[in-house]
Amino acid sequence: MIVSVHLADVGVRSVRAVLGQCPRPGATPGLRYAETTLTGAIASGPPKLRPGRAALIASWEDDAALDRFLAEDPLPRLLSGGWQVRLLPVRVSGAWSPMPVETDPDAASADEDGPVAVLTLGKLRLRRAVPFLRANSAAAGRAAADPALLASTALARPPRFVGTFSLWQSVSAMSRYAYGSAQPQHKAAVQEHRAAPFHHEAAFLRCRPYGAQGTLDGAEPITTAAQPGHVLNSPGRGPAADRRRTSDPRRDQR
Repeated sequence: MIVSVHLADVGVRSVRAVLGQCPRPGATPGLRYAETTLTGAIASGPPKLRPGRAALIASWEDDAALDRFLAEDPLPRLLSGGWQVRLLPVRVSGAWSPMPVETDPDAASADEDGPVAVLTLGKLRLRRAVPFLRANSAAAGRAAADPALLASTALARPPRFVGTFSLWQSVSAMSRYAYGSAQPQHKAAVQEHRAAPFHHEAAFLRCRPYGAQGTLDGAEPITTAAQPGHVLNSPGRGPAADRRRTSDPRRDQR
């Protein structure tokens, strides 16, 4: 399976159209899960709503299914002026029943030093909304100030769905933020969630980005800050194609 994230500034009037056109598994060939959401800027304090920016997160059987969706469905036309990235899940914590996640550990070893994407998904317990926002605010403020953060957005579909998407320069940089002692806010939020869960269900996906197109805030986040030697596949050239060429993914680092 693969995951796609689409972010676009569609204008306030068109956000409602995006929210109303969420594709459905069964009706969209190769689609496993999808959610259209509002977005907000991740910062210290409550997320700052971006009223004209919408998002689509989805999981697919393969790149061919995503390519077919992009070519045939009307929703991608609304999002075409933004940025999209294809992700290969390599590690998951928790569970998300609408989208059982299949990970590819080979992809993690193939690109430990390249950009890494993190997707969090949560079904919020409304009675825990205030503690969640308080804990999330402290952690998000530290993330937003981290120079290794390439791009980020808060995701929400009221009243219950909340999530985040973040893109980091490397696994090591992301790990320093998430688990390092110098910035304990994220660890504190995780510990508070374990003691009294904020969500009915939650998942944390670490992914390898392997294809992106378009721009976000005037730039392509991955190639703008990519480390020397790190090159993304073009869309449609996904992990399945890589494995057909070679049995050792480390020979084709992206």
